[in-house]
Amino acid sequence: MSTLTGLERAMERLGGSLLAHFRHKEPVELIEALHKECDDHIVVCSESRTVVPNAYEVELAEFAHEELERNGGRIDQVLTDSLLRYGEKQNYEWAGPLTVHVTRSPDLPNGRYRVASAVMKHVRAGAFQH
Repeated sequence: MSTLTGLERAMERLGGSLLAHFRHKEPVELIEALHKECDDHIVVCSESRTVVPNAYEVELAEFAHEELERNGGRIDQVLTDSLLRYGEKQNYEWAGPLTVHVTRSPDLPNGRYRVASAVMKHVRAGAFQH
């Protein structure tokens, strides 16, 4: 087993344990919401080139964000890795460096999370508006 494969498996286990802290259906719903956000904003440039946004913002309800902080979670990296794998399977090209930025929000329409995306040339965590 290569080092990279072992690292990927460890990240997947870590991601699964972090996401398990959400309600039972929310991890799947959150990841599916990221995939849908990506799919909904594709730009087909040619038969062999499909570009998607590279900057995703996930707003979590207070309780979910606090739970992840208490458990030392790096949910932003776990979600970024998950979205990267999804994009590779779909043969998507990112509009720039891929990142998923996670914040807390007291005002969410579904009470759990909100996902949005944008195209950003130079992505930094501080580039997201709060």
